[in-house]
Amino acid sequence: MKRNYQIVLLALMMTGVFSACTKKIEEAYLNPNAPIRVPVEELLPQITSTMTANYAGHGPLHDARVISLYTQYFATHTLSAATNTSTHYERMGGVSGGSDNAGSIWRTHYFDVGQNNIKMIEWATEEKKWDYVGVGQAIFAWSWLQLTDYHGEVILKEAFNTNLLTFKFDKEEDVYTYVRQLCFEALANLNKTGDNVSQANLAKGDAFLYKGDVNKWKKFVYAVLARSYHHLSNKSIYKPDSVIYYCDRSLSSNDDNAYVTVVGTPGVTAANNYFGPLRNTAIGGPAMATLRQGKYITDLMKGANAQFPGVLDPRIWYMLRPSINESFNGIPVNRGAGFYTATADRPEGFWGQRHDSLVAPLSDVRARYIFRNASPVPVITASEIFFMKAEAAYRKGDKGTALTAYRRAIELHFDMLQNAYSTNVPDSKLITASIRDTYLSNPLVVPTAANLTLSHIMLQKYIALFGYGAQETWVDMRRYHYTDQENGLQVYRDFVPPTGADLWPENNSKLVYRVRYRFNSEYVWNIVELQKLGADAVDWHTKETWFSKP
Repeated sequence: MKRNYQIVLLALMMTGVFSACTKKIEEAYLNPNAPIRVPVEELLPQITSTMTANYAGHGPLHDARVISLYTQYFATHTLSAATNTSTHYERMGGVSGGSDNAGSIWRTHYFDVGQNNIKMIEWATEEKKWDYVGVGQAIFAWSWLQLTDYHGEVILKEAFNTNLLTFKFDKEEDVYTYVRQLCFEALANLNKTGDNVSQANLAKGDAFLYKGDVNKWKKFVYAVLARSYHHLSNKSIYKPDSVIYYCDRSLSSNDDNAYVTVVGTPGVTAANNYFGPLRNTAIGGPAMATLRQGKYITDLMKGANAQFPGVLDPRIWYMLRPSINESFNGIPVNRGAGFYTATADRPEGFWGQRHDSLVAPLSDVRARYIFRNASPVPVITASEIFFMKAEAAYRKGDKGTALTAYRRAIELHFDMLQNAYSTNVPDSKLITASIRDTYLSNPLVVPTAANLTLSHIMLQKYIALFGYGAQETWVDMRRYHYTDQENGLQVYRDFVPPTGADLWPENNSKLVYRVRYRFNSEYVWNIVELQKLGADAVDWHTKETWFSKP
C-alpha cells in the first residue's frame, strides 16, 4: 500500500505534464539515486529485521512497549494524566489524536515488508529462486496474521494497489483464510529443489535469522499455521487436532527458534537490538528507560500469585530486575514507582539502572536477557509451540498429552535462557539442569495430569513470552477476555484489569481489544473507509476482535 505513486501522479496532472503514457510511473521516471532492481539477496536482510525492529525502529518490538502495558508485563515509573503516555496505555486507553503510537506493525506490514517483499517474491520467481519465494510468502503469512489480530479488519484485497488513493477494509476471517493459503504456497516453494535453489545463496539474504536453513523455515510456516488454528479456540470451528498436527511439524527444539540477530556494532544504533539501551527510542510510544516491570509478572515469578504460591522461579534473575535490597517488586497499574514508599523496594530499570533513572545508561554491562544491545530476539520459539500443543490437547480432553507438552514447554524455556541469555546474570543465580529439574518437580508447577488446569498452561506461557512475545500474549489474554474462569477460578489467576478511575475514561467502562490504525496513513488518507467501520469512534479500541468471539 504505497501512496507515494499516487502523490506523484496527482502532481503531474495538476501541472499538466501528465500524458496518456502507458508506462508505469516507476518505469517512466527512473530513480537516479538507486537501481530500480536489486538482487533479492539484498532485500531479505531488511525484511527479516522488521520481524522485531528494523534500522528505523519499526517492527513488533516498537509496539510491544504499548501492548506490554495492556498485558501488565510493563508498568510506568512516573504517572501522567496526559494522553498517549505510558500511564494512558497502562490504563488500557487507545491511541488518540494525531499520534502514531503503536502504529508500527501497520507501517511495517504495508511499507517495510510490503512492496519490498512483493518485489523479492516477484524477482525470485523470475530467477527461479524458489527458496526466496517461499521465505517471502512465509514472512507475509506471519505478518498478515499478526496484523489482523492486532487491528481487526485490515486492507487485504486492495492492499499494494498503486492505482488507488483509498482502500476498502476486509474481514478478519478473510485474512485468516489468506494466511493459510500463503502458508501452503510457501511450503510448496520451500520444498522445491533444483533450478537456482541454493542453501548457500539463501544464507546470504537470510544472514540474520535462519542462515538459509529451508527446513527451519518450513517449521516456521507450520508454527504460523498452528497459531492460525489455535487463535480460534472460542469458536465452534476450533480444531484442536489441527493445532496439534501443525505443532508436531513445527519447532521442536531451541535450535529451531526463530531469532532475529544483530551485528551489535558499538555506537551504531541501527546495528543493535531495539530493546537495548543504545536504541532507547521514545518515538511511537514510551521510552524504555521510563518503563519498569509490572507487578503481575513479578508476583507470578516470585511466588506471590495464587497459582504458584511460595514458588520462587529461578528464571526471575534472568528476566526481571531486583530492587536495591535484592527483593523483586513490580509496579502496579496506575500507581507508579511511588507506590513503594521505601526507595530500596523500587525495582531497577531493565538495563540495571537506578530505580529513579529515566535515561539510558552509557553501556549495557548490567543489562540481561533481551535488553542487551547485542541480544538476539525471538520471533517464535519451540517453547511457545509446546504451550499451544498443551492447551489444544487439554481442550481436546487429552490431559496426558497436555501435561507432557506443558512440562516440555517449561523445560525448553529454561534451556533457552540458560543457553542464549546468561550474560550478566550473577554466577550464583545461573540456571543449571539440577535447578531446572527441581523447579519442574514441584507439584505446584507441574501437577499430575488429573490436576493440570488451564491456569497452569496459560500462566507459564505468559512467563515464557515475557518481553518478546507481547502481541501473542495479548492474543491469549483476549481469547480469555482477561478474566474468563475455569471451574470458578480465573484462568489468569489474580490478574486485575484496570477498573473505575484506573480505566481510561474514553473506554466507556470497556477493556481494550484492538489498536487503532496508524494515524498518518489511514486517518489522513482513508477516513471515509474508517468511518464506515466506526473506527473514528473514541472507543474503537474496545471493540472485540473476531478471533476472540464465539
